[in-house]
Amino acid sequence: MARRAVLAIDEGTTNAKAVLVAASGEIVASGSSPVPIEHPRSGWVEQDATEIWAATRAAIASCRAAAPDIEVVAVGISNQRESVLIWDRRTGTPLGPVVSWQCRRTSAACATLRAAGHEPEVIALTGLPLDPLFPPTKIRWLLDNYGQSSGDVCIGTIDTWLIWQLSGGAVHATDRSNAARTQLFNLPDGTWDETLCNLFGVARRMLPEVRDSSSLFGETKSAEVVPDGVPIASAIGDSHAALFGHGAFHIGDGKVTFGTGSSVMTTIREFAAPPRGITTTIAWSFDGRSTYALEGNILISASILPWTAKLLGLDGVEALMGLAQQVPDAGGVALVPAHVGLGAPHWNAEARGLICGLSFGTEPSHVARAAAESMAHQVRDVFDIMAQAGDGFGRLFVDGGPSRNSFLMQIVADMLDHSVTPCRNSEASALGAAHLAGLAVGFWQDLDAVAALSAHNPDIVPELPSDLREMSVERWRRAIAGTLAAV
Repeated sequence: MARRAVLAIDEGTTNAKAVLVAASGEIVASGSSPVPIEHPRSGWVEQDATEIWAATRAAIASCRAAAPDIEVVAVGISNQRESVLIWDRRTGTPLGPVVSWQCRRTSAACATLRAAGHEPEVIALTGLPLDPLFPPTKIRWLLDNYGQSSGDVCIGTIDTWLIWQLSGGAVHATDRSNAARTQLFNLPDGTWDETLCNLFGVARRMLPEVRDSSSLFGETKSAEVVPDGVPIASAIGDSHAALFGHGAFHIGDGKVTFGTGSSVMTTIREFAAPPRGITTTIAWSFDGRSTYALEGNILISASILPWTAKLLGLDGVEALMGLAQQVPDAGGVALVPAHVGLGAPHWNAEARGLICGLSFGTEPSHVARAAAESMAHQVRDVFDIMAQAGDGFGRLFVDGGPSRNSFLMQIVADMLDHSVTPCRNSEASALGAAHLAGLAVGFWQDLDAVAALSAHNPDIVPELPSDLREMSVERWRRAIAGTLAAV
């Protein structure tokens, strides 16, 4: 009898991954493929939808080739959020590029809406500020530049595009967690909002059907790398999927996902408009009921490391981390990675990166250390607001590639003055998507069964004396103030 597993797709900004997750929770095979990314102008970031689908298929093929005897019982999807595209409903042909979550091309449009006084109402309905990170102004830009010649346009985030492709064009749908990030979805009511659609100039008929994160979206058809008839059983934004993959089912449990950018998220008891600087979102949904969360989105996180390595003439991130560990602190240096603007909690699209505190005693090791510390300081900026606004923090999980680096995670624990718990497997987003899909088809019976699958390494506890922590935090605050003053 063939072994059975859930196939989870984790389509990220720079890589598409696929994993097979057995009933024991073990990842029995994996595959990945790079996804090209382009920067056609300063501040513009885009991708090609056909290349995303090709990379996804290549990742699935590689994964399945590594375990050819596995029977796939369901497919789950986690995806980069806020990236958006449009395509022709009749032909399935993409119309224009995928406008990335990192793209700032609609900064002026957001500023115009903000100046007109629309932001308070938008936040009250969606939990999100007016910022080019979020899709509606990008959707309007796509429709203005590419959508007018088509009689019937589909709008979608990346999960929607993959569901469309996997189902052979039969299903145009998304889940609540992704819908919640479009800034067109009324979070208290759980529906596409007519007022928001009118404000941004988006027709509701172009938007996908919204379903639970754990739901039978459809069946695979003509995808080639997966047999026809396999249930497509989950869709969820990658940050939300990571939180679910950790088994963070208690109110106040949170996580930090470290990647190109970073996401800090913690569950809350009910929907509430967020305090300034962070957002409210839907973490996931079952049986028509949503679990809400507070979140802070950091635009530049681990991607500052290869940039700094290149700046210092080093071979790569490993060499940078080795250099950073040669000094006990940053020697007064602070590095603010605002290369594409500042995200939470500052939300300034025009801010740009800053290195300050240089002296004749500054060594390359201090700049390397400052780059590492910038990741932790940005998390703390968000963490402090969340701790006051929500139900406090219980366990704080960390995931993503950088979470495997104990040096980096020790800095995070020290700056937060809070223990962090690394996931034993860095593929938390894929695991979350797999668990949601498995629940939808009965592969796992309930949340208790899923929680038992979670595996974590020992907690990393704070070690830095409080006076040194506060000195570092104050230096960071001055650097942020300098960055904002330069705009």
